[in-house]
Amino acid sequence: MSSMDAPNRRLNADASPNPESSAPEHKGPDDAHWRRAKDWPHLEKLDKRAHWGIKKGLGNTTALLKALGRPDRNYPIVLIAGTNGKGSVGALLAHAMKSAGSVVGWYTSPHLVSPLERIWIDGQYIGAGALDLLLNEAFEAERDEGLDATYFELMTVAAFSAFRMTGVELAIVEVGLGGRWDATNACEPMVSVLTNVGLEHQQYLGNTLETIAKEKLCIARDGHTLVVGQDLKADWLWPLLECRPAIFPAPAIPPSEIAWDHSVVNGHRLNLAGAHQVKNLATALEAMRHLRCLGFPIPDAALWKGIEETQWPGRLWKVPGLQDVWMDGAHNADGAKVLADHAVACDIHPILYFGAMKDKDLVAMKAQLIRMAPRAVIGIVGQGDRWASAEKLRSVWGDDLEILSISESAARFQQKTGTTRLVTGSLYLLGDLMQELRIFPKA
Repeated sequence: MSSMDAPNRRLNADASPNPESSAPEHKGPDDAHWRRAKDWPHLEKLDKRAHWGIKKGLGNTTALLKALGRPDRNYPIVLIAGTNGKGSVGALLAHAMKSAGSVVGWYTSPHLVSPLERIWIDGQYIGAGALDLLLNEAFEAERDEGLDATYFELMTVAAFSAFRMTGVELAIVEVGLGGRWDATNACEPMVSVLTNVGLEHQQYLGNTLETIAKEKLCIARDGHTLVVGQDLKADWLWPLLECRPAIFPAPAIPPSEIAWDHSVVNGHRLNLAGAHQVKNLATALEAMRHLRCLGFPIPDAALWKGIEETQWPGRLWKVPGLQDVWMDGAHNADGAKVLADHAVACDIHPILYFGAMKDKDLVAMKAQLIRMAPRAVIGIVGQGDRWASAEKLRSVWGDDLEILSISESAARFQQKTGTTRLVTGSLYLLGDLMQELRIFPKA
């Protein structure tokens, strides 16, 4: 591990400072900068892999990691799976552990605007030049090993290499899909976390909660800690496990206040809003309890300071620079349910903007979202064949549903209405809108 001070172990993109690095969040960096092929050829090469789809299996990732000297073996890892909430748990863990003094690496997916968002080190996104360099190493290993790796496999390997290069003391890694065959599961986690289990990606994971849970539970390791969310019962999980970890359910933590834009827990403000985020906080706190037992110094004051500072763009997120526009990336029925539960509890009846991918259960999502009694519903359709079409949206929401494009929606959001506007249905939808609006997430 490097003996350099934590701030100097960050991976920076450029030799010269970014003149916009101190700009407000809604200004952000120029995404065209890292997209220029002549500057970042391996990011461009990676982008072409985005259409290769999903490949089940750990073979490619394991071979690439071995070729690169097993960068994932240089630091302890917390591996997080779950249908919903894994990103929020990761965000809370990353910010709290950084506040407590650890140098933290955090790998998450998908990104909203730029792939740089997927790799977070010591409170900063990885730089474009650094990621390009690490991808070059991954592509060379791919060539030498005679492999054809996917976008996610290459990004996962680059993240593990970035964490080694910067000397992180703890890596927090979010599973992409499922668990058993996800590229992230090629590592050996010290602590595993399963937030919850819902019906999702059934073409890959199975058609019942039990079969999906079995796939996700493969991130657990014999004799190691498995922290599970409040809604998961050990008696249900045990028969589904293929190993014998030590299971620790997250305890219930009653909030003293739940408002539309925050909650108050143990006298501290949680800016990730909604009762479901209080559950995610409980899961993160349980994981940190075990990290303490494993020797990580985590003072209470620093822990709660990190929690209060945690923000997670796209998760019931007030969009900076716009009036009364909120974005939430709920992309399945379970996510829509907790979003609707929160709106109902807070008596919020928004103008609802909805767009989704065509493979989602739109009927089940509508059944949940309609419970918030929205003032109006407007559909959004992006470019490309992965989107639910205008015809598909109208077949679910009604023939008179107004349909907007991404650019039309962005123009609408810049108008002032004085009414809460809520955009949901897909993280890809939020990312396309943010790019159109020139709004970039803050690390």
